[in-house]
Amino acid sequence: MNQYIEETKKGLVNTYNRFPVVLERGEGVYLYDTNGKKYLDFAAGIAVCGLGYGNQELNQTLKEQIDCLTHTSNLYYNTTCGKAATALRRISKMDRVFFTNSGTEAIEGALKAARKYAWKKGNGRYEFIAMEHSFHGRSIGAVSVTGSEAYRTPFEPLLPGVKFAEFNNLDSVKAQVTDKTCAIILEALQGEGGVNRASSEFMEGIRKLCDSEGILMICDEIQCGMGRTGEMFAWQNYGTKPDIMAMAKAIGSGLPVGAFAMTEEVAEYSLEPGDHGTTYGGNPLACAAVAKTVEIFEREDIAAHVQKMGAYLKEKLEELAAESEEVLECRGMGLIQGIKVKRPAGEIINAALDGGLIIISARDNVIRLVPPLIVEKEHIDEMIEKLKDLL
Repeated sequence: MNQYIEETKKGLVNTYNRFPVVLERGEGVYLYDTNGKKYLDFAAGIAVCGLGYGNQELNQTLKEQIDCLTHTSNLYYNTTCGKAATALRRISKMDRVFFTNSGTEAIEGALKAARKYAWKKGNGRYEFIAMEHSFHGRSIGAVSVTGSEAYRTPFEPLLPGVKFAEFNNLDSVKAQVTDKTCAIILEALQGEGGVNRASSEFMEGIRKLCDSEGILMICDEIQCGMGRTGEMFAWQNYGTKPDIMAMAKAIGSGLPVGAFAMTEEVAEYSLEPGDHGTTYGGNPLACAAVAKTVEIFEREDIAAHVQKMGAYLKEKLEELAAESEEVLECRGMGLIQGIKVKRPAGEIINAALDGGLIIISARDNVIRLVPPLIVEKEHIDEMIEKLKDLL
């Protein structure tokens, strides 16, 4: 294990504070390191591995695609891209899809589409309103609309024309609107920002505000989407359909793939040939993963399972909070739950890893629980017992 760690440290740019564990394989909701130690995984690769580890149906699909074709570029059609796009259109109720390689790239594309829409409409709009405590990615464009000064400051000057409003405060958003506002970008449930859930009044108010002012609504569904909240996408809990949405993480069940989708109206008045592109985006292997993932989610009704397990997880966390003085608050939706604790979350996360439990943080004192969506009650009970001992 130490050899793997040292080799990695010597070869890579030092941007990650990795835990001193080398993970080698996975099965269901469990991971195993190179020493054979078993870990109960309540992080899912940061909400990526919705189907857990070792799903044989998905693996077989990927093996067959690797033997067939993995890359062609977007100069040509391939056999899986259209199928994957049709699947995402069906579950998102959006009209057009553009495949990317990551969530950050999906945000970049969404921002470009919004700017191009305004330019083509000739309305002179170019400004974005984003939310405080939001997280949208690490590229210059994505970090420009991320609501944390710590992420933005070292890379300034950033994308011009970005304003920040208070999450769940509609008046704060309205105060930022001008005749230059082209889009409002938000997460229906902030993951990195502390597992903060939008109120129905806030989501509905944003939609009405956008409609009345001629502003586009962009929903970032990268972490909270793909079944994580009990609906295929988090905005569907509110019925407030966005004009553009970004997705990634769980749509490929572990393969690096993202996408942004839009309504027909936005597609007609935004990106045209030559406006946007990617060499790898929409490649046959990634799209095979997307199409098969959606097929399994629909057939197995993963969203309904998340609703049941999410309710059970919330119940158990509230019981834990009632017993432990360390827990200040429980919050979340479905299988993205947060526990606000008195001490730095990192202390608990490190101790949990030693005890065979993988959990992650969301801000300094919030523990974030985002297990594979195939988690069962016995796994939740096991996690609760481990967490109870830690607290």
